[in-house]
Amino acid sequence: MVCPRCITAVDEVLKEMNIPSEKIELGQVFLKDEVSESIRKEFGKKLNELGFELLSDATTQLISEIKTAVIQQIHHDSEPLNVNFSDFLSQRLNYDYSYLSRLFSGVEGITINRFIVLQKIEKVKELLFYNEMTAAEIAHQLNYNSVAYLSNVFKKETGMTLSQFKELRDPKRRGIADV
Repeated sequence: MVCPRCITAVDEVLKEMNIPSEKIELGQVFLKDEVSESIRKEFGKKLNELGFELLSDATTQLISEIKTAVIQQIHHDSEPLNVNFSDFLSQRLNYDYSYLSRLFSGVEGITINRFIVLQKIEKVKELLFYNEMTAAEIAHQLNYNSVAYLSNVFKKETGMTLSQFKELRDPKRRGIADV
């Protein structure tokens, strides 16, 4: 789950199936009671119909937690990080970053840093599209050292400058989950 609408969709499935939950967060559901394997399979099937996946093995769950932490920080937290992402992920997930990095790369085929860059570019596109912030404010919020550096990364990833992107009427944005 990567956005508040995802949480709502999962909550609706839980209610439809009469599965009581304690809490639903991005990427996690905390049930009040254990459920049978048949209910678990049915829940997984209903989630798949919505485009979600029920994760059960530890590696898959950890990869999901990495993605959720990055997405939460970039797309949903209003305050910029005051530490780098490697320290943030290590602290949040209680694993050494080198382990998380090797695991993520092995499973996803890209590095965590590349995933972070792709998420940041999508956030930049969103903020530019809605004209909510100046380039300097965007650079600050996403922890880029300068507008010039943000512009260079954006141009490298999209082939356009920030101002060229702002002029587009129908920018090709991807959903958070598709990055």
